[in-house]
Amino acid sequence: MRTALVIGTGLIGTSAALALAGRGVHVHLADHDADQARTAAALGAGTQEEPDGPVDLAIVAVPPAYVARTVADVLRRGTARAALDVASVKGGPRRELEALGCDLTRYIGTHPMSGRERSGPLAATADLFEGRPWVLTPGQDTDTEVLNLALELVALCRAVPVVMDADAHDRAVALVSHTPHLLSSMVAARLKDADETAVRLCGQGIRDVTRIAASDPAMWIDILSANPGPVADVLAAVAADLDETVRALRGLQSADESKRGDGASGIEDVLRRGNAGRERVPGKHGAASAVYETVSVLIGDQPGELARIFADAGRAGVNIEDVRIEHATGQQAGLIQLMVEPAAAPGLTAALRERGWSIRQ
Repeated sequence: MRTALVIGTGLIGTSAALALAGRGVHVHLADHDADQARTAAALGAGTQEEPDGPVDLAIVAVPPAYVARTVADVLRRGTARAALDVASVKGGPRRELEALGCDLTRYIGTHPMSGRERSGPLAATADLFEGRPWVLTPGQDTDTEVLNLALELVALCRAVPVVMDADAHDRAVALVSHTPHLLSSMVAARLKDADETAVRLCGQGIRDVTRIAASDPAMWIDILSANPGPVADVLAAVAADLDETVRALRGLQSADESKRGDGASGIEDVLRRGNAGRERVPGKHGAASAVYETVSVLIGDQPGELARIFADAGRAGVNIEDVRIEHATGQQAGLIQLMVEPAAAPGLTAALRERGWSIRQ
């Protein structure tokens, strides 16, 4: 691939453009918002100049509702040898393109499974897709050259290609992406009118659950409008679990010992099924989920403290697998939780204590 056209310079489009430009591809940028395209160009993502002729690949990074008409325009104008989109739904746009009578041999639907809470070109990074799954949904009529160009894009962005049926993809993202976002928003919404005293007690658990609720509502309305059926199906199953859990909790309130027993069994059932489901979530680099030991360290909120503790862990010869920070309410301190291989935890604990860190059990 020598040339590419990125249409839509938001987070995903600009990140793809940055990755391609950084690996020698001549990238052209287009957006209905000229200021946004100008910002992406200023970041080094490419040029706003129109291509002299057909580019090798057009990457359509617009909201799902506009994918089909944008791809159709690219195909009809002969703007590119091949076109793909990066929207989070795949079945609907393909059916729209079929209805428009487009030549689908030159198109493939794709979806990089990566993102951030922030949107727009200023949130973009060239490494956004590194190590992340990038779904490709070729149809029976997709040309081999088009599939190869899509695979080359994935490789240049250092992502991991995953081939799926378009409708199977939409059902999958309803489960692992779209429904979790709505549930995160529903939990966060409980905080809107909560007593300030309660809100001040927020810890890492509520931060984890509500992190993605900070995303742009307008963007998510576009996404959910393109995949409402599969999301509603998953939510209906969650609602059934929720009803059973409410009944179980009411049972725990009962003076009747039998009802309390049934309530405890109901709560245990949903918690154990949750354990089983969580174990299926892939770990680092897509491998099986691993169990790590947590070393909790009191850390001050001063510049350089994170760098110092990571350096001390490195001197101890320990690889930090994951990390979380829980800030103390009203204090310039917090707990940093270092997740490491179980065998490495005692050595790390001893080494950090020797260097003056306060370890919390």
